[in-house]
Amino acid sequence: MIKKVFRVPEMYCSNCVIALEGLEDSLPGIKRVSASYHKQQMEVIFDETSISESRIIAAAHDLGFHPVPALQN
Repeated sequence: MIKKVFRVPEMYCSNCVIALEGLEDSLPGIKRVSASYHKQQMEVIFDETSISESRIIAAAHDLGFHPVPALQN
């Protein structure tokens, strides 16, 4: 399992959070999605052998969001 943080500038309300956190249920290989519209970011924990980062980004695009990987320390 790996954890990735994405900046999501289009996220501005709790409905956006609910939509993005719903990826957890719709995409196999994702263990957890935690989104914050205050921080405009989402954190995804996923099994990289089951799903790719690009597939997660594409699924978010399908919902109208444009996540960008955040720089992590």
